[in-house]
Amino acid sequence: MCLAARVPGLAGVGLEIDPALAVVARGNFTANGHAGLSVRAADVGGWCADGPVDHAFANPPWHDPGGTPSPVAGRRRAKQASDGLLACWAASLGAGLRQGGTLSLILPAGSLAQGCAALASAGCPQISLFPLWPRAGQVAKLMILRGVRGGRGVDRVLPGLVLHRADGRLTEEAEAVLRDGAPLVWGGGQDAAATGRRPTS
Repeated sequence: MCLAARVPGLAGVGLEIDPALAVVARGNFTANGHAGLSVRAADVGGWCADGPVDHAFANPPWHDPGGTPSPVAGRRRAKQASDGLLACWAASLGAGLRQGGTLSLILPAGSLAQGCAALASAGCPQISLFPLWPRAGQVAKLMILRGVRGGRGVDRVLPGLVLHRADGRLTEEAEAVLRDGAPLVWGGGQDAAATGRRPTS
């Protein structure tokens, strides 16, 4: 919805494994006038795109499958990764991309090697790492990894985004993205998610 608010005429498909939450999402799309958005009650790992898309993005479950599971089934499914899940999601989403399309995953920093391997295996090399710094000078806990379908360029580490000031308030840059609909500046280039008009998943 944030992307649709910023990119006029966007066509997008959301995937939600919980049918009840998919109904809620459809209601939100309708209430906010986003006629180009739809949602399907589907497992990302088994999804097949209707046609090539420009960009796909996901926030996969990444909690250690060997850790203590949540007693709530929905939270457990949303947060705890099963073995091979990241590679499965990247393969499914990457297969729906046009040549040159991009796939972005938000992951913990500890999943860097696994995430890069999943993107490369999915045919989306030319990886860009975009760190999300909690505060200036602190270690990044989260990152966005982006690969390019059929990409042949070099991998890059980008400046990233500092989220909070020392007093806990959002930085001006984070505020612009989260509150004002500004594009995420991706290494000084054009925002990948806003370059096309084919559907985005």
